[in-house]
Amino acid sequence: MRVLLIEDDTVLGSAVRDQIAADGHSVDWVTRLDEADDYLAVARYDLILLDLMLPDGRGQPFLRRLRAQGVKTPVIILTALDQISDRIDGLNAGADDYMVKPFDLSELSARLNAVARRYSGNPNPVIRLGELEVDLAARSVHRSGQATALTAREWVLLEALIRRPGQILSKAQLEERLYSFDVEIESNTIEVHVSRLRKKLGRDAIKTVRGMGYRVDA
Repeated sequence: MRVLLIEDDTVLGSAVRDQIAADGHSVDWVTRLDEADDYLAVARYDLILLDLMLPDGRGQPFLRRLRAQGVKTPVIILTALDQISDRIDGLNAGADDYMVKPFDLSELSARLNAVARRYSGNPNPVIRLGELEVDLAARSVHRSGQATALTAREWVLLEALIRRPGQILSKAQLEERLYSFDVEIESNTIEVHVSRLRKKLGRDAIKTVRGMGYRVDA
C-alpha cells in the first residue's frame, strides 16, 4: 500500500514511518495540512494516517472536506485526544478507525491492514489464487504449499495486484508503490520485479496486458 502520514511530532512520525516501511508499504510523511493537500493533489494513496492537532489546523475539518470532495481513501486518526466526544467527532467526520496516543506500533500495523482489507472488498487476510496462498497479515506467500520468500519490493508489487484481482494496474500505478524504496525509479524497475515474481510464483501468476499494465486473475 501507499500511505500518507500526517503527523507533526517528529519522534512519533519517524517511528510510525519506519514501522510502515518495515511492513512493506511505501509512505509519504508530511507535518502540515497544506502539505497533505499538495501530496493528495498529485498522488493516489491507499490509506491516510491523520493527526488531529496540526500546526496549521485541526484534522476533523480537513477530513470533512476530503469526504465532501468525494475522497474515499480510508483514514485512521492518530491523536492524543482521548475523550469519547473526540472519538465520536472523528468517526462522524469520516474516519475509519481511531487510535489514541501512545499506541503500540504492532497494533497500528494490524489496524492498518484490517482497514485496507475492508476497503479492498475482502476482509479475509488470506487470499487464494490458483496454487498461490497469500497471507496479507503475515506477509507470507505459499506456492503449492511451499513457502516462497519475497523481497520487500516484490511484496509491495504483489500486494498491490492481489488486492485488486482482475483489475489492471498501470506501470505508473505500480511505480508509485515503490517511491519510498528508491529516490529515483529506473525505467525498467517494474519489468524487472515482475519478471522475478514470475520466476518465484509461476509464469502465469501475473498477466501482462499490452499497452495497459499488469493484473492477477480473479
